[in-house]
This record gives sequence, C-alpha cells and structure tokens, in this order.
Amino acid sequence: MNEQPFLLASGVSHRFATSVALDGVHIEVHPGEVVAIVGESGSGKSTLLRVLSGQMSPDRGDVQYIDHTGCRHDILQSRERQVRSLMRTEWGFVYQHAADGLRMNVSAGGNIGERLMANGHQHYGRIREQAMDWLRQVEIDPARIDDFPKTFSGGMQQRLQIARCLVTHPRLVFMDEPTTGLDVSVQAKLLDLIRRLVAKLRIAVVLVTHDIAAARLLANRILVMRNGQVVEHGLTDRVLDDPQHPYTQLLVSSVLAA
Repeated sequence: MNEQPFLLASGVSHRFATSVALDGVHIEVHPGEVVAIVGESGSGKSTLLRVLSGQMSPDRGDVQYIDHTGCRHDILQSRERQVRSLMRTEWGFVYQHAADGLRMNVSAGGNIGERLMANGHQHYGRIREQAMDWLRQVEIDPARIDDFPKTFSGGMQQRLQIARCLVTHPRLVFMDEPTTGLDVSVQAKLLDLIRRLVAKLRIAVVLVTHDIAAARLLANRILVMRNGQVVEHGLTDRVLDDPQHPYTQLLVSSVLAA
C-alpha cells in the first residue's frame, strides 16, 4: 500500500474475567482497502471490531484514526459524542443482525433518510429521491420505500441496512458477520452486492467473518485470529493459498473438505 494507514491500532489487549479476548493485537487499515478478520467463535474478532469502532475500551492499547481533513483522533480517549460524530459522518457500521442497525418501525425510506438528515440534508424531495436511488442500488424495489423493515425478508433487511450505512459515503465501514443466518443463495448475492458497492465507492472496510469464502471474495488483506491473537496476516491470496500457521491451515482445509 502506497498510502499511509488511516486507522491504526497497536498493543490492544483485553480480558473478560479469566478469559483473554485480545492479546497485543496490531492492525492497520489503508484508505480504500478491505481487511478481513477471520477466526472461529471466541477468537476475539468481534471484540476487536468493537474496540476499533470505539464501542468498547480495552484494558491496554492504542487506536488512532486520521479523518479526511488530516485530523488525528485518539479513539480510546475520545468522548462518546466524538465517536458518535465519526460514526454518523466518516464511519458506518453494518451489524450481524439487521434489526440492530435499523429502526424497524420506521419506513425503509425513513431509515435511509434519517442518516442523510443527520448529515445536514434538509430538502424532503431530494432526501426521498436519494432514498429511492439507494433502494435500487441494493436491489430493493423503490415502490417499497414506505414499507416497514419488519415486513422485509432477512436478506432485504440486511440490504436496507447497507443502504442506510452507505448513503452518506463513509470513508470506513465496519461489518460484523453481515451474512450470518441467511440462506446460502442469499449470502452469495449479498456478498456480490457488497463487493460491487465497495469497489464503486472506494471505501475501506473492516470485515469480521468466520466465512473464508467471504474473506477471499471481498478482502485485500486478511488477519487470522485465535485465542485473542493474530496468528497470521497478509495479502488474502497469499494467506489462503499458502497458509503458514497450523491454525490457518486447519481453517483452509476445513473449507476445502466441506
């Protein structure tokens, strides 16, 4: 990568009671790249995502983010309102369960429009136009703009959450297992949609997934976690085609055997 990282975490460690969740983790994310964090349940990947996005403070470590103006933010020392401001403007978060990222009793168009209004948009007609355009981009019939998310299928809810997240063109998006719980055919379509939108918007993504196939499709680089540690990292093709760590070899072989 020629560009300097704009998200950098170092020495991140955390314990839950006697369990080690994170142990000296280092990660950097460059503008426009997709970094996948993979590992089995309990490996620490979701905890790391919460730390990177300012939703959780670790026992030790440092997380820095450089915004579009060049201003450096110490995420772990920032006030809650500062992190909320970043999440509303420069960042986005796609949750594993779409209901966590949507207001289920607000219309599809309202869900998208709320993020626009939070960023200063005020013209109702233009907001509605943008909402309809984004419904098309995530392959939801614009005629459903006034329908409530609770009337949508799981795959449609996840696509709507993605539209709500991306409508303001954030520089960095955190994704936590976005395809979990969906049928295989729906997963494939959703992953293809994410891949196309990420490339079109040139946004950076930190993707947490247990799905090696999803990591291969979406990610430029990959970090493999086990027991709170990064046991292997590098370019996705290199790591998955020539894994060096025994645990990575096990993960890759289990996919090939499936």
